[in-house]
Amino acid sequence: MKPHAFRSKRHESKGYRSKRYVCYLLLGIICLISVPQSFAGAEGNSRDSPLEGEPLPASVTGIMNNTRYDHAWWGILVEDLDTGEVIYQVNPEKMFSPGSTTKLYTGAAALDVIGADYRFETPVYARGHVDSSGNLNGDLILVASGDLTTGGRTTPDGKIAYTDLDHGDANSLGNAVLTTPDPLSGLNQLAQQVSDAGIKSVSGEVIIDDRFFDKIDPPDSASDYTLTPIVINDNLIDITVKPSQPGREAEVDWRPKTAAYKVEANVITADPDEAAQLEILTGGPGVIKISGQIPAGNGPVVQTYRVENPSSFARSLLIEALEREGVKINAQVRGNNPSDLLPPSMDYSDMERVVLLTSPPFSENLKLILKVSQNMHADSLLPLMAVKEGKRSFWDGLTIERTFLEKAGLDLNSLSISDGRGNSPADFMTPRNTVNLLKYMSSRDDSQVYLDALPILGVDGSLATSISPESPVKGKVQAKTGTTAKYDAVNDRIIVSSKALAGYMTTSEGRRLAFAVYVNNVPVENIEELEQVGNDLGSVCEAIYREN
Repeated sequence: MKPHAFRSKRHESKGYRSKRYVCYLLLGIICLISVPQSFAGAEGNSRDSPLEGEPLPASVTGIMNNTRYDHAWWGILVEDLDTGEVIYQVNPEKMFSPGSTTKLYTGAAALDVIGADYRFETPVYARGHVDSSGNLNGDLILVASGDLTTGGRTTPDGKIAYTDLDHGDANSLGNAVLTTPDPLSGLNQLAQQVSDAGIKSVSGEVIIDDRFFDKIDPPDSASDYTLTPIVINDNLIDITVKPSQPGREAEVDWRPKTAAYKVEANVITADPDEAAQLEILTGGPGVIKISGQIPAGNGPVVQTYRVENPSSFARSLLIEALEREGVKINAQVRGNNPSDLLPPSMDYSDMERVVLLTSPPFSENLKLILKVSQNMHADSLLPLMAVKEGKRSFWDGLTIERTFLEKAGLDLNSLSISDGRGNSPADFMTPRNTVNLLKYMSSRDDSQVYLDALPILGVDGSLATSISPESPVKGKVQAKTGTTAKYDAVNDRIIVSSKALAGYMTTSEGRRLAFAVYVNNVPVENIEELEQVGNDLGSVCEAIYREN
């Protein structure tokens, strides 16, 4: 099954059509680069010869001089981590659109500010008196603390689970592999603890306090999420579609199930050679409609629906978790979170903390963000950094990130960052800054945490299936991919405005390198050409490995 065979339209989005659709699809697909086992040693010179370091391998200059890059812009910098020697460089001081390699910067700043060992704590308070029969004559209040997983990805060994095809990209990639942990496991733990604390019924309300930081829709972004301190299952409902026999209804299931949402499905199983098309829309308040077709013989397909109000969603799920534990709740499951009933401030010193959910260490959050390029979590790092420094906003987080980048010794005149994920049109950086950031991070006491959070080429995350199992470079590169693309309406084509790969490498001769490779502004006509741009960056990466 090819990921791009599926068209999905979420409830907030406009229709995807032709190459405009493929442009958005690219944001997920092309980040999975392919590194061929071998490549032709094409002759030719690079468009901008290095000022110092070794001449580029002929195979690399051959790629750069391919006609597909006639109007593109290349940037390359490779340095030895141990000696500081510049090995290759092309346009190292020019600014490039970085795509998701921006997450290298956001993640590094967050690691510095928040700390690898930091754990998010989500408490539930009782406002009112618990009588002898176990009835709380008052309200239960869950105070969101910015926990990006709220226990819903935690494995038995205390790690945060992810898959190489994460559900956060299901609608752009066309499919996903769901994690094993129950997305409601954190809320279930809280509900069990409430019951164990002797509360058997609640006469008042169940409320989510979501005032930990200022909620915001990220600016200058194609995202459709709101940054909020309460996150359950990434504030998504996962919808799984399984084909049956041609002409019959497909099987549709979803998680997490809640009375707050009803799923109405009308998906037919088509013949095996027909294209699959799935459409997910809002059918009114609390109603999700999924329609279309899926070919017989395919495996299950996962798509997602983003909830309209994360706080109300979390409240409904918490009430249901409490009821499963035998706690009787007077409040209705469906309905908006009654935030007007919250205390004037987040001072809960005069209330009893009934239970507490503690997250895995932040190092696990960082791994999830960088391994699968989790966009919402990356943007959320900015307000989380702000809170750690006594501030509240997304913009405060960017100011704090600037302070970190100054400490790292980067040239702030040659970079521009306006979000956490790397999708703002104002994001630009030089290969020099990226390599200098990588060098700085390799010198820190928490360098191993940063390194371990990066995808490993041919092993996991966005680089898991990028090479064949026999490739000599498998396991030798830990790096972040990056891609942005735009639709060229005049020519009905796609412009790959950024394709990037940056990180660390151990070469065939055992040298430890930091590298950054960017190519900007590549016109492509179809999905195969899109993939070839990624293949070419992979070839550059393998050439560096072989030649050093």
